[in-house]
Amino acid sequence: MAFNIAVAGKGGVGKTSLTGMLIEYLVAEGLGPILAVDADANANLNEVLGEEVDLSIGEIKEEVNRAEMEGVPLPPGVTKTDFLRLRLNQAVAEGNGYDLLVMGRSQGAGCYCYVNGILKTQLDMLASNYQYIIVDNEAGMEHLSRGTLGRIDMLILVSDCSRRGIQAVGRIKELVAELKLKVPVIKLIVNRAPDGVLNEGTAEEIEKQGLDLIGVVPLDQNVFEYDAYGKPLVQLPADSPAKVALRDIVNKLEIIKNNKNK
Repeated sequence: MAFNIAVAGKGGVGKTSLTGMLIEYLVAEGLGPILAVDADANANLNEVLGEEVDLSIGEIKEEVNRAEMEGVPLPPGVTKTDFLRLRLNQAVAEGNGYDLLVMGRSQGAGCYCYVNGILKTQLDMLASNYQYIIVDNEAGMEHLSRGTLGRIDMLILVSDCSRRGIQAVGRIKELVAELKLKVPVIKLIVNRAPDGVLNEGTAEEIEKQGLDLIGVVPLDQNVFEYDAYGKPLVQLPADSPAKVALRDIVNKLEIIKNNKNK
């Protein structure tokens, strides 16, 4: 059974960048097989990883919507659920040492509720094929509140140095408790800290929210330059400050040890 790692936080704090570098680190350490899931409708994890995506869940949703609106029948003996599962299997793309499944953005009206339910079922079915499933969540708390992710073995909360960012991840932690989700490990990473140092106000808010800080990632000019030129962040130099800091944080997370203890 896979060890499920969810990454969550408010938008714009760099959680997708950190998720991509986390995946790269685990691949480099030979900790596979890995399924990377971009559960954000505004998907860009593939860009961080330097991968092309041919099919997303959003596009599959559009296929089903068009078929229903235009009265196009599904193949004989194939239910809507079976069709979705077939297409979801086809949407799992092979990456460099991992597989990738992307939510993607829908072009039409309608909610993701049904597809989210199928995604949850699909992740449950795929779990036996992978050692780790790493999910980059959309900004906010929807996937947690809807239970899309199923079991979570480790929740990594990501914030920038702002008070609002810390309060946002504090609310996510509160939601986990309200929903009575049994998440054994919940840790906080603060990203983009000037000189890699927290100011007193941020540290006070972390303590007030009862968050368990595992590490701080410094503001890294290399990250901005790679983003500006559309270069995959996984290609950052090994001595890039953000990469060095994240490597140290991942070691502290003791993912292998926690996997064995689950």
